[in-house]
Amino acid sequence: MRTLASILLIVLVSARSAGAESRDDGRVAISKAAAYLWSKQGPDGGWHSETYGLLKSGQSLTPFVLVALLELPEAPKEAVDRATAFIRANTSTQGEVGRSDPSLEDYPNFATSLALRAFLKQDKDGWKPMAQALTRQQFDEAGGWRPEDPAYGGWGMGGPLRKPPHPGHVDLSMTRHVLQALSHMENHALLNRAKSFLARCQNPDGGFMFSPVVLDANKAGVGKSTGTSTADGVLAYASIGRSTEAGARSALAWLAKHHRVDGVPGFDDSTAKWRDGMLYYYLAASAQAFQNAHEGPEGWQKEMIRSLIARQREDGSFRNASFLMKEDDPLIATTLALLALISATS
Repeated sequence: MRTLASILLIVLVSARSAGAESRDDGRVAISKAAAYLWSKQGPDGGWHSETYGLLKSGQSLTPFVLVALLELPEAPKEAVDRATAFIRANTSTQGEVGRSDPSLEDYPNFATSLALRAFLKQDKDGWKPMAQALTRQQFDEAGGWRPEDPAYGGWGMGGPLRKPPHPGHVDLSMTRHVLQALSHMENHALLNRAKSFLARCQNPDGGFMFSPVVLDANKAGVGKSTGTSTADGVLAYASIGRSTEAGARSALAWLAKHHRVDGVPGFDDSTAKWRDGMLYYYLAASAQAFQNAHEGPEGWQKEMIRSLIARQREDGSFRNASFLMKEDDPLIATTLALLALISATS
């Protein structure tokens, strides 16, 4: 007859084996997704959308895909060098990526942020003008913005600098990506301004909304927290070195409490299309948030891996049935899924 200690030992070993097995399965899924993405690199070194005309230039897609692939140790040097050369060729003299062709402006702040991260990962020169370009884009006093302005401290799409009272589109997602790119800098004034923007995005329940500037962009409703925005908030807090502060802790608690892998938490049936349309963005952002914080819902890694493996297609790619956030483009969905898998298997 087995003793209680022996039963507990069997359970523990089984749990460890299941965890190791799920991570091994995750690594196989990672290899397949990475192989798919490398197979889609163009002769010019860039990644070009076959789904959306705006993304066909590859100016934002290339650093987006490259940053994800650089998380893997086996990234082929020749292919990486070609991608880096493509980014250089599409960087303006002011350090902005995504504006090399005025007729094809391609999310400049997003593209520049990811390009900067790609260059820093490779210890490449040329990143300083990118950092300076992003710094100029913050809504601050130099541009005529006041601390009480909703856009103050945040970032918009990029392009020509905005002057009051017309901030254009400013949101938490764009701000998070810029802050991740600038996290190596010790610009305390910039980081403090960013914190004030984060505070305006955070709700009393600890979660985050998408934008205090473009209120209609809050698809769950103004003042309502969603998983995508809350994961962005957690990552943004970490990027400015404030992950132990009360705001960051309450955001992580909200994310852990509401986490799911079948849709974005925070949307009800009336807004279900957004719950489905941003799925891969949410899985990537939440996995990165939990990994960075070294905590999350019990078993989140195994469940994340399982859900993604179930969605992976035969050729290694992923695709969302919804077009709302362009995740029906396999280059976008596969890159986001790859980021989620990398965080879940780490």
